[in-house]
Amino acid sequence: MARKKLVLAVIDSLRPEMLDRAIAEGRAPALAGLVERGTFVRDCVSTFPSVTPVASATIATGLDPGEHRIPGMNWFHRGEQRYVEYGSSFQATRAFGLLRSLHDTVYNMNMAHLTRDRKTVFEHLDDAGLRTACTTYLIYRGRTRHELDDEAAYGRLAKALQFRHAVWGARELFYADLFDSRSTGCRSTLGLPGQRDQHTGCVGAHLVEHDLFDFMLFSLPDTDTHSHRRGPDAQVTAIENADRALDRIMHVAGGLDAFLEDHAVIVMSDHAQTAVERSINLAEALPERRVLGPGAVSVGDAEVAVCPNARGAMVYALGDDDRERRVSDLASDLRALEGADVVAHRSAEAGGAGEAVVWSSRGELRFAPGGDWTDARGGNWSVDGDPATLDLTLRDGRVRSGDYPDALGRLWSAFESPNAGDLLLSAAPGYEFVDWGGAHHVGGGSHGSLHRGDSHSTLVMCGLEGDEPQEREQWALADVTPLALKHFSVGS
Repeated sequence: MARKKLVLAVIDSLRPEMLDRAIAEGRAPALAGLVERGTFVRDCVSTFPSVTPVASATIATGLDPGEHRIPGMNWFHRGEQRYVEYGSSFQATRAFGLLRSLHDTVYNMNMAHLTRDRKTVFEHLDDAGLRTACTTYLIYRGRTRHELDDEAAYGRLAKALQFRHAVWGARELFYADLFDSRSTGCRSTLGLPGQRDQHTGCVGAHLVEHDLFDFMLFSLPDTDTHSHRRGPDAQVTAIENADRALDRIMHVAGGLDAFLEDHAVIVMSDHAQTAVERSINLAEALPERRVLGPGAVSVGDAEVAVCPNARGAMVYALGDDDRERRVSDLASDLRALEGADVVAHRSAEAGGAGEAVVWSSRGELRFAPGGDWTDARGGNWSVDGDPATLDLTLRDGRVRSGDYPDALGRLWSAFESPNAGDLLLSAAPGYEFVDWGGAHHVGGGSHGSLHRGDSHSTLVMCGLEGDEPQEREQWALADVTPLALKHFSVGS
């Protein structure tokens, strides 16, 4: 029996409670139909930091950051001795150089920064002979070569800006008017906010109508931009627009029920958002340190690289001399920073893989893999110190956290990335780290922290083969690619 086609719709920043509100107000009928017919998980756990590049890589690979190697929106590339900036803001992009930032985002994220040792969901399914499709999404790597669409006006403009290289992507790839695997008549104005969801809806309807995919990643990013500007409690209008895009692909198939006869659907978010009231300038918080600036042509005598990631951040100790002591000193400095909720670093004192040292205003603890405490994802940990540091409950061999879901697993995986900082920071509720362009979202919403407000994402599953959500105590973004592969009976 042929498997149903699968649509994976990613609504950036969608908060579960805002989806509830949109449905209750009758403004999201397509999503309401999927929730009614499927399984709705309101506490699927995001990555840390809970920012889009990291979360998107986990969604598209089934790997946590320690394995997929994308550590943040902004990070320091130790091998190339430079910052990588994927577009925290237009101001930050300009600070690092427009072309460099765009090339890192469009090309290097997939072709150089994302691990080559493991496959994306597109590569898995391409290799199994299935037809893959992807609308504008940060992680698109597949087995089909795509040349720049230089016939269209935007493609010619991009080529003039040195976008000349082909990419390897899903069989059907539509990326912000730069790469179009076929003519659909759909345009996204180079992926500008406010245009992206309608572009995805237009492309998706064409692909459904002409039966051009078995698996489609259906990217709906505009809810994120809307929430940044207007705050997370104002999401309903953006959800309504995302719902229209979903309804559009269902309409061409004859409506929701007819669509579900031939299609399974996963709807999810990559993270949530919380309100921002105050900003933190991380570079200015280390006045006694020589901090590497965004315009530096070399590291020179800089001591520290700082990488704000919205409500998360990373700090790198540059150079190899006496690193353990310098990292410990930096941790002490950052603990005094107003708005820093959690400060963590790795210590090698215990030997082997070492342990993580975590501080918050509630206390300090150390943890490492392999102990007697089992978390909700099945990981085993040793924990020493004050459990209140991460709001941990230790009872009957189980470790849980209310305010910081999957806290130990997410922190450890973040540290395991070879590209991660030496220190990881999570901002307190209401705070956000200013990016290198001086931009922030005070008065609006943001994400990136370890806190549940940023970290509980939405997951709706409808019509999947082998879907058994009752067997999982804690869902996470890394579960989605395995669900897709299981649906198609493709091994990982």
